[in-house]
Amino acid sequence: MGLMASPPRQSAGAAPPRTPGSARRTSSIDVSWPEGRAGNARIVGRARDIVTPASGGAPIVLAEDAFEAWLQPDRLIVSIIAEPPRPALSGLTGERGGGGLRKALAATVPEERRNATPLYLILDDLSGASLVSGWAWSQWDPQWLTTSRVALKNFDLEKAFRDRAGICAGFAEGSSGLDVGTDRSGTPTTDLRNPDDPEGWHRYTDQSGAVGLRRARRIDVCLDDGRILIDSAFQDSATTPQGGRAVVHEYGLSASADAQSLQLLSIEAQPYVLPFVECPNATLSLPRLLGVPLPELRERVLAELRGTVGCTHLNDALRALAEVPALADRLREILR
Repeated sequence: MGLMASPPRQSAGAAPPRTPGSARRTSSIDVSWPEGRAGNARIVGRARDIVTPASGGAPIVLAEDAFEAWLQPDRLIVSIIAEPPRPALSGLTGERGGGGLRKALAATVPEERRNATPLYLILDDLSGASLVSGWAWSQWDPQWLTTSRVALKNFDLEKAFRDRAGICAGFAEGSSGLDVGTDRSGTPTTDLRNPDDPEGWHRYTDQSGAVGLRRARRIDVCLDDGRILIDSAFQDSATTPQGGRAVVHEYGLSASADAQSLQLLSIEAQPYVLPFVECPNATLSLPRLLGVPLPELRERVLAELRGTVGCTHLNDALRALAEVPALADRLREILR
């Protein structure tokens, strides 16, 4: 695949209306800095599972979870609480956002992953959201990279870029993403909540009037002729001084799996918004996942799409599909 002339920069906009006889999981992680750029970040995660009856109409809420965490600039977790309460989450205090956090989650709240709860999705997403969150400042400060060097003590901008080399397709050796001067501006977008389907998304944290980043996910599941049909979307967006939002990462996923074996039958990704021309190359690796059972995706994606053959944001969207069987089971129960 040759490089595109420019990165994809066309947001898909609002989520489609719910399909009768479907299940939907939505999640959001909102990051803000009440104490300023050099202060601790407040992170609010929310996720909800619903089923839309075959006759359509109002959704049936299956589960809803939330957490609030405070992270230091180095992404160390100062505090974290969940709603409904999970006292065991206090064991994450002192952990740091990053790949190691997944091991801490496995040790602290193994039942959340085992039960494919909405809470597990947003906890697993905490590392990625906290890593990319600093980009939100670019929408408010044209010199945000230089400002970050000053505001965050011991922040070595050049080292930060060197350390990214090889971690994904967008940061492959020689990639434009490793050039500090590469355009990292955002793409204007609309609210993900569809005005024609106000019950199709859970409640957000209000980010208006302040610097804020939101990582949002949607997973729609339908059952059809022995298959599980999946339509999924992922977006990282930030507030802007003008009052709207701008996107830096956005993917759409379309997939199907065998309803009995749960093996992945098809998978396609649509890159709507990405920062660098090299980023879409990650979609070429998706055939490696065909035949993989959905519950194994969290591990297999990390094993098969490592480094420059993958994209950290696409990988997380793929890993989240591991929880589709739980949604499909609940959908069957209600439609029965």
